[in-house]
Amino acid sequence: MTHLTRGVPLFPLNTVLFPGGRLPLRIFEQRYMDMAKTCLKDGSPFGVCMIVDGKEVGEPAVPAEIGTLARITTWDMPQLGVLQVVAVGAQRFRILDRHVESNGLGRADVELLDEDQDGAIPEHCARCVKILQRVIDEQPDLLEPPQLGSAAWVGSRLAELLPLPLDAKQELLELTDARTRLERLNALLGG
Repeated sequence: MTHLTRGVPLFPLNTVLFPGGRLPLRIFEQRYMDMAKTCLKDGSPFGVCMIVDGKEVGEPAVPAEIGTLARITTWDMPQLGVLQVVAVGAQRFRILDRHVESNGLGRADVELLDEDQDGAIPEHCARCVKILQRVIDEQPDLLEPPQLGSAAWVGSRLAELLPLPLDAKQELLELTDARTRLERLNALLGG
């Protein structure tokens, strides 16, 4: 079943956000300050998309077609004109129609994509779990709560943490099968 959401504000970035991932942001451009204020006031999400063409600051960038909704969980304004937020990835989406408002903020009508087909960790991907377990042991607050039995969670967290090119991360985000994503990451790790 297709779920259409209209007028989602877009935040194109040089990053790829996965469902369940944490995204710290330092916001200072007025269009994104206004967007964040509205999202905080209404409890509404915004869309995070990798930049296909353009830059994070200045002229509106062209976003990738597939992105992830994000919800602000914490915020602080340590100095006037700078908003620091932590957003958490929610559901993936596909942009159906996009326009740029006069203030430079992109908005899109989006189709919400079904959740990954999750499952248990395949035996041959056990190395992926061990790597994440080491990260959790060293930085327990970084990945909360751990879901080391979920192929979707393990694959998403590894895709975020590994120093992969943005295009590779975007390709992994676009996969709809968690096991396939995990197997690709395992292959990249030499498994």
